[in-house]
Amino acid sequence: MKKSVGHAPPKPHKDTDNMENIYFLTGLLLFFALLLSWGFRHLPSERWQIMACVPLTKDKRGVWKGLNLTYYGLFSALAYGLGISLLFILLGSAGVPFAGTVIITIVVLACCVPASSIIARFVERKPFTFSVGGASFVGILIAPWVILCTDRVANHIMNVTIPLYPTLAALSIAYAVGEGAGRLACISYGCCYGASLSESGPFLKRIFDRHHFVFTGTTKKIAYASNLDGVKVIPIQAVTSIIYILVAMVGIVLYLRQFFFPSFLIPLVATQCWRVVSEFLRADYRGGGFISAYQIMAILSIAYASGLTFILPSTGPVSVDIIKGISSLWNPVVILTLEVIVIAIFLYTGRSDMTASSITFHIHDERL
Repeated sequence: MKKSVGHAPPKPHKDTDNMENIYFLTGLLLFFALLLSWGFRHLPSERWQIMACVPLTKDKRGVWKGLNLTYYGLFSALAYGLGISLLFILLGSAGVPFAGTVIITIVVLACCVPASSIIARFVERKPFTFSVGGASFVGILIAPWVILCTDRVANHIMNVTIPLYPTLAALSIAYAVGEGAGRLACISYGCCYGASLSESGPFLKRIFDRHHFVFTGTTKKIAYASNLDGVKVIPIQAVTSIIYILVAMVGIVLYLRQFFFPSFLIPLVATQCWRVVSEFLRADYRGGGFISAYQIMAILSIAYASGLTFILPSTGPVSVDIIKGISSLWNPVVILTLEVIVIAIFLYTGRSDMTASSITFHIHDERL
């Protein structure tokens, strides 16, 4: 008889287990509701683009040339941190050893983070830009094989097994959370922006007449690339954030119920389907042609992920204990690992190549 693919039959849950899962999900929803609502209100303004300026060199006039550090980098690093933290919790709850989780995380990030820049340069022909769509496409392609290779190494060295589908599911959920939160970075920088409401159809105008974005600041991408600062635009970043976070919550519910293959496939398919649809509502340049390269990547990702069930081995029974997963975060090694990753992401994405600054310093004479 053929084994069931991707998940074990769920065991009866105790009332305490159900309550712990409910508390966990409620806490996540409340956190993201507060974070996203704050971001949607404040981040389109000019105030929330440049976080800090670091003086580098001084010219003959005594004016310093500055390096701008952006809120884009801060919120990108925060999104990576949230996604990876959730990955640690979910894999910890399924009994995956910390060392295996770290190896998988580092290998996937080492491929995806550079890919976000390389693919964007290839598609958009611009040297100073990033693409989450390109990074996610690479991550989806390599994740199953990274897990299988890590499982072999872990089995040989530590005599432990890394379950394939629970790990894939955790990666899929963490990706949805990371990109959902990461859209706050796009709002702060004014990139990945929606089309002007005045040029949209009547249906979209009715939907977004009260809930739209108006970006301010001439250094935001929406201003220098499309002259849409001060204009009502479709809040496509906000819609993407909400959809991705809600889809991730569905994935977590399925994961906690030990339906691992659906908890892998549903977030992945839903996010990639929305990527295809959302591209038609955006005004930023995504390459030539009616169908963008990112939409093609999303369609290929759906087909690829759907076909994995026919070629990947099935997963045996795996129990999930969310308290065990949350407790796994309270470890100095885990905390330091997260800090290093978040700082590295901030330094990689937060240094602005598109904006410049001139800095002068002076003394408050009245305080002498």
